Amino acid sequence: MPNRARPLSPFMLGQYYRFQITSVMSLMHRISGIVLSFGAFALAWWLLAVAQGGEAYERAAACLASPFGKIALFGFSLALVYHLLNGIRHLLWDAGWGFKIPQVYKSGYTVLTLAVVFTAAIWFFALRGAA
Repeated sequence: MPNRARPLSPFMLGQYYRFQITSVMSLMHRISGIVLSFGAFALAWWLLAVAQGGEAYERAAACLASPFGKIALFGFSLALVYHLLNGIRHLLWDAGWGFKIPQVYKSGYTVLTLAVVFTAAIWFFALRGAA
């Protein structure tokens, strides 16, 4: 029997491995953590602008109010909510809950749904209060 070349890593999704909710959630958790790291620098930049006041704050406010700024803020808030909810899911796993496959899938889809709903609610109330 010939020895086929087999993939060396489960991160080769698509060609060798089928996408599953568990692998997608893991990948998204890592990506959301990276987004939050960059968002922390943006938050520090905004806080420094607030502390400086005047022109520095006006530039920061204009940047964040631009279409690109709003998209970045939306992405940051979605990453924050998703990372929080998926972290709670992992804490429940640490407590021994939810390891059966149907529970894993249900909790994964629940986290995805709630992340979108909570982020939409945050933006709805934030924009309603700004008007």
